[in-house]
Amino acid sequence: MKQNKSKIVTIAIGALAVIGSVAFLNSNQKTYNSVLQADKAPVVQTNYAPATGGPVDFQKAAEAAVPSVVHIRTVVKFKETANRQNRQINPFGDFFGNDEMFKRFFGDGGGSFQQPEQKASGSGVIISSDGYVVTNNHVVDGATDITVTLNDRKNYKAKVIGTDANTDLALIKIDAKNLPLMAVGNSDDVKLGQWVLAIGYPLNLDVTVTQGIISAKSRNIGINRQGKAPVEAFIQTDAAVNPGSSGGALVNTNGELVGINAAIASPTGSYAGYAYSIPSNLMKKVIGDIMKYGSVQRGYLGISMAPEGLDEAAKKELGINDDIDGVWIAETDPQGAAAAAGLKKGDAITKVNGTNVTTSAQLSEQIARLKPGDKVDITYMRGTSQKTASVTLKGKMGSFASQEAAAIESLGAKFQALTKEQAVQLNIPGGVQVTNIGEEGIIGAQTNMKDGFIITKVGGISVRSVDELKSALSKQGNNFQLEGVYPGSTDVYYYGINGFRQ
Repeated sequence: MKQNKSKIVTIAIGALAVIGSVAFLNSNQKTYNSVLQADKAPVVQTNYAPATGGPVDFQKAAEAAVPSVVHIRTVVKFKETANRQNRQINPFGDFFGNDEMFKRFFGDGGGSFQQPEQKASGSGVIISSDGYVVTNNHVVDGATDITVTLNDRKNYKAKVIGTDANTDLALIKIDAKNLPLMAVGNSDDVKLGQWVLAIGYPLNLDVTVTQGIISAKSRNIGINRQGKAPVEAFIQTDAAVNPGSSGGALVNTNGELVGINAAIASPTGSYAGYAYSIPSNLMKKVIGDIMKYGSVQRGYLGISMAPEGLDEAAKKELGINDDIDGVWIAETDPQGAAAAAGLKKGDAITKVNGTNVTTSAQLSEQIARLKPGDKVDITYMRGTSQKTASVTLKGKMGSFASQEAAAIESLGAKFQALTKEQAVQLNIPGGVQVTNIGEEGIIGAQTNMKDGFIITKVGGISVRSVDELKSALSKQGNNFQLEGVYPGSTDVYYYGINGFRQ
């Protein structure tokens, strides 16, 4: 878990369990990368079950894995920001909730203010002998300075190579050679009850090793709010982890990395029994894409999955049969891959390329390992008939009518497109006028926008109709700006929206 992170509440971004082994390279060996190279690095045999039948000893596993886990310290330096009355984004929206509280602290007029720098701490795992390190996106997000400390206490400045908010993964690089790296294993082979060790740098302590077992797989806990299409299929463990362990390693008894520590379940922000790790197979795909292409190449199926816990009326509408173990399609993107292959609302997906899927987390992980253009065999039930479709994944996330309607409803106002005559009068290309702003909606709670405001851009995307407003909202993350004008004024106003996807 990255420490000093302001959004830590009931479930805190944290770290996970690991046991492991490391391949040590000397100066005469070639550079090895455990993500990009198919052949495995040498693995230290850990001998967990002594032939004598004595107690399990994790000493060899810990000694082998510890050198590959690093301490990451970050600094976020804030720039001085001009304070423009009624036209600024509230940079403290997540802390104070609305503009009125912000103005109470910082005033209402001109001038400027400067936020203090923020320091934080996390962990990482070396995956190549020439200095590539995997960690969590939330560990390095927004960092202006990154320092990596190896187990031998050597310090290096690091640069970010690439990040993926949807999986909460990041790749950073230090200028070093002949580093001890960790072999990457197959997270699909992880079994419930398997022993693991958690290795990281919690609570600003030196490297720390804890032990536990795998207690669940494919957990979706709803913690990742960083990306537009978050993927959560965590490996769950009961090994003790705490803030600062984010990005540490989860390793199996063969000395292979099977997960990257990401989160803890806690009412206090500290360890309370469970921790969660990003599966290594998903990590290999994401980090491999960043290394090869500079960004993640993600394929999309183009469906909206029915949530768990639906009432009987909702189940009846979708035709959900509780006797079928699968993932039910609530909606398809008309332009998406699934619709093109003939899948539709009410179908239950049971297999992806022959692998059984019974939860949305399992389906999301399987698809997230693929790229646009990949063909995937989808086995599904339609009524009592089993069918198979060959689906060619697309590179766009897609949009769904129900999601767009929910997004615009959450703003808490009514919207009407300007007529051509009104746009000409205001000397603008077009826009959407806002009326009936309620106190409970996002606009009313977070801004001092007045009825009559005309939205011309959402997050930099021009809008001239309500449909375009819905579409632009679907492309936004947690935080963005609403830009526009008031009738009778030539000034352009900006209103910051925070926590839109939460």
